[in-house]
Amino acid sequence: MTPPMTPPAPAPVRRLSLMGIRGLPAAHGGFETFAARLAPWLVAQGWQVTVYCQEDEIAPLRESLWHGVRRVHIGVGPDTPVNSIVFDWHCIRHAAAERAPLVLTLGYNTALFGLWLRLAGITHVINMDGIEWSRRKWGPVARAWLYLNEWAGALGGSHLVADHPAIATHLATRTAARHISMIPYGTERVTEADAALLAPLGLSPGSFCTLIARPEPENSVLEIVRAFSRRPRGCRLVVLGRYEPATVPFHAAVQAAASDEVLFPGAIYDEATVAALRVHGRFYLHGHQVGGTNPSLLEAMGAGNAVIAHDNRFNRWVAGAGARYFRDEDGCAAAIEALLADPAEARALGQANLAAAATRFDWGLILGQYGQTLDALHARHHGQAARPPLAGRTGA
Repeated sequence: MTPPMTPPAPAPVRRLSLMGIRGLPAAHGGFETFAARLAPWLVAQGWQVTVYCQEDEIAPLRESLWHGVRRVHIGVGPDTPVNSIVFDWHCIRHAAAERAPLVLTLGYNTALFGLWLRLAGITHVINMDGIEWSRRKWGPVARAWLYLNEWAGALGGSHLVADHPAIATHLATRTAARHISMIPYGTERVTEADAALLAPLGLSPGSFCTLIARPEPENSVLEIVRAFSRRPRGCRLVVLGRYEPATVPFHAAVQAAASDEVLFPGAIYDEATVAALRVHGRFYLHGHQVGGTNPSLLEAMGAGNAVIAHDNRFNRWVAGAGARYFRDEDGCAAAIEALLADPAEARALGQANLAAAATRFDWGLILGQYGQTLDALHARHHGQAARPPLAGRTGA
């Protein structure tokens, strides 16, 4: 008599802990916006997802649910750089104590602490978020800390994610290329927005262009404002961001260089208003000189904006044929004059950007690539055969 066959062991539950952000829902930046898409998407695919949330008061640990995502709230006090480091350490200790099989960390600012996860036998995936230590805004101590943590992340992470081919190439000087997946940031297409939201800003559709960036030298804000302000344009330049000219000399210099056609409405976080500014603007100016796949640039492309961008390897790979490029103030002024004089070219650039948003940077594609990579790493963690994680160029 043939003995009964032993049924195969059930597949282990796919569990992921996500850290490196302030929390969900998104309220602070691009990584949180990404996490707000990825975490519920993974839940819908059958994952159990934990996201760590930083609280601004000292309080006992508590848990809550958000769109099927388990949130662990850790109170460390006011939002300061030191407390953010303390928060990261508490997240790592909690994930290690729970024996989470897989941890995804967004950013490498405290990657040295993440070595604890590897010692605990946890597969640690790190989205390395650009070449942060190279930014001019950091002083010597901060730059050294970030440089050290980049090496700690590259050597100590089980697997790395780069959001741009240039970042992947850079990381390959720190670790083997097979340990790196190149998965860019994504965007959605927004082609309609309420034009009435422009009225409180004194704007009307087609009467302005936009610049959305942190007011820092490496984002070419001063060069762009000077270029735009060289002569009357018959068009407004709307510069979004928090400017504090009384305490920050660079902010004061930017505002002093602005003509009467430049508008500084402050930092606007209302999504509907930002969408109206993108959809109804004539074009978008993007001066970022460093970084990977920048969310603000992608959002402009998803709104069908023509783009004037700083000429570097990061922006050229993202915007491609959808932008005019500049290297200095003179080049920026020439690009502004050209697009203001040629609406047909601006429309053509915008259509190229919409096509790229619908293909190369579509959120469905991007999330699927993350899912494939995390599935492979989870299977590997449990000793199961699986396709290798994505490596090299993806998403084009």
